[in-house]
Amino acid sequence: MSETQRQDHWNALHKHAEEGDTASLQTLLESLEPSETLRAFFRLSATDQRRLIELVDPERAADLLDDMPESHAAELLETLDAATAASIVEELSSDHGADLLGELGETEAKAILEEMSPANADEVRDLIAYSSGVAGSLMGPEQYAYPDTANVSVFLTDLAAKRDSVEQLPQRVVLTDDRGRPSGAVDIVDILLAAPDASLHSLARSVATVPVNATLEELEEFFDRYESSGAPVVDHNGRLVGRLRRRAFADELSELAQSNQLKVQGIVGGEELRAMPYPLRARRRLSWLSVNILLNILAASVIAYFQDTVSAVIALAVFLPIVSDMSGCSGNQAVAVSLRELTLGIVEVEDVFRVWWQEVSVGLVNGLALGLLIAGAAYLWIGNPWLGAVVGVALGLNTVIAVSIGGTVPLLLKRFGADPAIASGPVLTTITDMCGFFLVLGLATLALPLLV
Repeated sequence: MSETQRQDHWNALHKHAEEGDTASLQTLLESLEPSETLRAFFRLSATDQRRLIELVDPERAADLLDDMPESHAAELLETLDAATAASIVEELSSDHGADLLGELGETEAKAILEEMSPANADEVRDLIAYSSGVAGSLMGPEQYAYPDTANVSVFLTDLAAKRDSVEQLPQRVVLTDDRGRPSGAVDIVDILLAAPDASLHSLARSVATVPVNATLEELEEFFDRYESSGAPVVDHNGRLVGRLRRRAFADELSELAQSNQLKVQGIVGGEELRAMPYPLRARRRLSWLSVNILLNILAASVIAYFQDTVSAVIALAVFLPIVSDMSGCSGNQAVAVSLRELTLGIVEVEDVFRVWWQEVSVGLVNGLALGLLIAGAAYLWIGNPWLGAVVGVALGLNTVIAVSIGGTVPLLLKRFGADPAIASGPVLTTITDMCGFFLVLGLATLALPLLV
């Protein structure tokens, strides 16, 4: 699609939304690919976005919300009246609807739930009750669960009744005993090939389940062990309460990784789109940048303290940013691993000393290797072995410091209620810069007669 065509679509969407032309909006949206629809949608103002969502039918609105980031979809829902929002949420899968309502305030979510049908509202309420990052918060309802006393014809009759609402058949159906606990699973292929009067139990195989409070780490281990597109979720009594799709788990990990990456880069809240109001975007970014400039001034004060040494050995100015940058890279690797393990629940604050020792063991090896490399480069470049020794020792020591900080600071920040993904970067950068500058310039000051 050419840029001119895209611009025409954007203008048409704006025009139809502004004029309240529902029929033209529906026709235009149906003609666009999902990616083009989303791109065009985000070119609209916040007011036009709300108008568009209100004008199109709930199913189309749900499709749009399904494709956009949850935070933005939740903000849009919040601008709608409760009845309109409820009609859209009912078109979403219950797990996605729960995710969006979970982003809203308690009052707004309650108002929307009250406008929904009792059955759908109860499903969403049950899912909202689970804390984020566990199987219960990621699961959806199990639509294909049958008593283990049922036969093939029961399944086929039920499937025919659901044909209008079925988007994709599961690979298997779950069987439950008289207490509602999973007793096995049957592949769809085996059911379709069996005689109508054959019992589902006779076709069943054992099935692995996940507890409703399973953490992301436990879910990752489960899906690594079992080649399955999904898993039955059970409560503390072993009763079937839902189904977790592998894709839902993978999406959750991906969203967490993206959010943490944005936080590390200074995007407060872990989410930003250019469709957001620019004062909000500017304020969020500035809150992080203003802290960073103060921390950088603090780090630069170390250089000011040793300005006489820098003046005497100008070559040191070349190696200061190298030592700082390489140490920062090592520290950021440690930060990334700690954030990942915190997300999965592998480490807790109590593990800080174990994490520190594991990072030190890596830092000693890498510090030695990097120190020798930069020492050799300094000697070949400047021709002074003592200068090489100074920058090599400084980089080696600072690498150990950087990984120690990078590995432990996220855990300590979590302990004190700060967001590790946002705060770890500035803390790491400031300390590694200060230590790196101090080590290079301090060692150079001690060895000054040998360097000039």
